[in-house]
Amino acid sequence: MAHWLNAAIADTGAAMIPSIRFARGRLTNVALRLRGKPDATLPLSAALAAFMPTPADLTAASSRNTSNTGDISDPSRDTQRAPNEPSSTPTPPVEHPTHRYRAIWLSDIHLGTPGCQATYLLDFLKHNESDVLYLVGDIIDGWQLRRGWYWPRSHNDVVQKLLRKARKGTDVIYVPGNHDEVARQFDGMAFGDITVREDAVHVTATGKRLWVVHGDLFDGVVQHAKWLAYLGDSAYTMILALNRHFNRVRARLGFDYWSISQYLKHQVKNAVSYINSFEHAMVDEARRRGCDGVVCGHIHKAEIRDVDGQLYCNDGDWVESLSALVETMEGELKIVYWTTLLDSPIPAGRRRRRTAELAA
Repeated sequence: MAHWLNAAIADTGAAMIPSIRFARGRLTNVALRLRGKPDATLPLSAALAAFMPTPADLTAASSRNTSNTGDISDPSRDTQRAPNEPSSTPTPPVEHPTHRYRAIWLSDIHLGTPGCQATYLLDFLKHNESDVLYLVGDIIDGWQLRRGWYWPRSHNDVVQKLLRKARKGTDVIYVPGNHDEVARQFDGMAFGDITVREDAVHVTATGKRLWVVHGDLFDGVVQHAKWLAYLGDSAYTMILALNRHFNRVRARLGFDYWSISQYLKHQVKNAVSYINSFEHAMVDEARRRGCDGVVCGHIHKAEIRDVDGQLYCNDGDWVESLSALVETMEGELKIVYWTTLLDSPIPAGRRRRRTAELAA
């Protein structure tokens, strides 16, 4: 087989030799005529070299191209792009304004539970700054974590965001509630620039003194029938699970967040009666302490109203109403509902690709 292949190659080479010689002769004649010389026989390499530009010609051409076209890497000089052709430069994301307040109150975040709306809370913390940030209890749900560990990355991001705000100068005060009551033993201590307090007094820009407390100490069920509180918490967790799946469908259909549990709470007369009794108990204690009003959480119902001549403020929660209480620079108190994301969350796969691109 090898001998046959070698013989075939030899025969093919022998047949090509006359063609190569003829081509060399033609190239030689053309080259010499272009150079103004008489016909002669040149080696094939010399004939091919006759068609190549001289070094002087290359230098002159290079200088002409530089003076006429400039830096071809400059996109502003690129005149060959079609008018409707998209640019390769990615479009920067839309920048939303950041709101600045004297104080922000957040409560009932319930980190460690599936019902926690950590994505909405992160979006809120990104677009809202304050001189003082009060965390008014039930920030971490110790009851739920004892039943089973649940701590996704977004919950860790919330903790890191709060610590970062404290490092950057925000006065962060943590007032524990009944779900994170274990933190009450650290009253007066600071963890990562976040101060733990049993309660606090906030003075508004208009001079009003507001007592800041979670409010579970005025809940008779929590204080005297804890087994019933645990039972109610389990039922409430089931409602929140239904609420979560319901709003997932609403989001896919393009609707904003809407709380089933809040709706049910307002329809049950016993719940309305309990909330009314709770509000009166809170303002009575605030008056006894020499304050003009109270800011609390616990019952997951955001509200600002006058109760028996005292200002009652509840900042709501971040499992149902997605609400916060804020004080403007002028001293006005408002409830802010954050039911629409300004910045859509990045999917995990895209986030990993973006991290890899930045690392490269």
